[in-house]
Amino acid sequence: MDKDISILQSEAIDLLKKLIATPSFSKEEDNSSVLIKSFLEKHEVKTEQYLYNVWARNKYFDADKPTILLNSHHDTVKPNKGYTNDPFSPIEKDEKLFGLGSNDAGGSLVSLIAAFLYFYEKENLKYNLVIVATAEEEISGHNGIEVLLPTLGEIDFGIVGEPTLMKMAIAEKGLLVLDCTSAGRAGHAARDEGENAIYKALKDIEWFRAYRFDKISNLLGPVKMSVTVIDTENKAHNVVPSQCRFVVDCRVNELYSFEEILDIIKSNVQCEIKPRSTRLRSSAIALNHSLVEAGLKLGRTYYGSPTTSDKALMPFATLKIGPGDSARSHTADEFIYINEIKEGIELYIQLLNELL
Repeated sequence: MDKDISILQSEAIDLLKKLIATPSFSKEEDNSSVLIKSFLEKHEVKTEQYLYNVWARNKYFDADKPTILLNSHHDTVKPNKGYTNDPFSPIEKDEKLFGLGSNDAGGSLVSLIAAFLYFYEKENLKYNLVIVATAEEEISGHNGIEVLLPTLGEIDFGIVGEPTLMKMAIAEKGLLVLDCTSAGRAGHAARDEGENAIYKALKDIEWFRAYRFDKISNLLGPVKMSVTVIDTENKAHNVVPSQCRFVVDCRVNELYSFEEILDIIKSNVQCEIKPRSTRLRSSAIALNHSLVEAGLKLGRTYYGSPTTSDKALMPFATLKIGPGDSARSHTADEFIYINEIKEGIELYIQLLNELL
């Protein structure tokens, strides 16, 4: 007997309200992981946990069948200073549910959990289903999906739940964060001595601002570089700084490797360049993949996403799709429409029904 979708929708919204009320900053997801595990176990789902990652397999999991991963994260950023509501109070008003993590990515997470429960007890599915609620996505941490993948076994393809207005993000820009250091020579600001590292850094910063990479993607557009942080070691106003450090956020399309990007940058600037990580590379799923074709059949449109998610860490084809709007992520008084969650659950179920 099919589970009542309206009941699943109601339970998912209640779960999201509890998650909003449970602080779950990256690396501090202990309470939210307990909450998710308890919710699944209440539905008699055999559930496992490693660190703050929670996962479960469908009841009739068959190791001889291919497997679909359903994944979203339960960690959040910290609330910004612009909040007028209590970020941890799930306020329902004007058909919206307000609260930290409601849109990014609580709505997607509870919708995927509801879809998993819909199929959990079904026999003779063509695919296995694995639901995974992971930690540390907001900081691209090592103790989230990346550490868990070896435990899950072979995954054939996956759905990553992020707010996309239920449009299909079939490609995603990679993220390359660069720590840059310009070197000068210290001196007294009152005298004509020293070599000001800030002035040297400004020349390189201007290059980062003005440079345009040649290859422009039809899905992801151009590579985009933004200088986002700048500082020196100085505490005193009267010292010419010997070092100036700045950070560059570089969003890379699928037409460049990180190595190519770094070679171009290093040949044009004088500062020392150190990439923090080369893990979060651009990714894409083919238009003729069965998952994308199922979405197209349901009238879903597709696009390339400028933001990076755990999709970048998965060595198999993944489709990023979920309720909510990425433009609301990390904003003050974050919210998701109640109907977005309900429709998200229905669409996830319809999408999987096309495959299962």
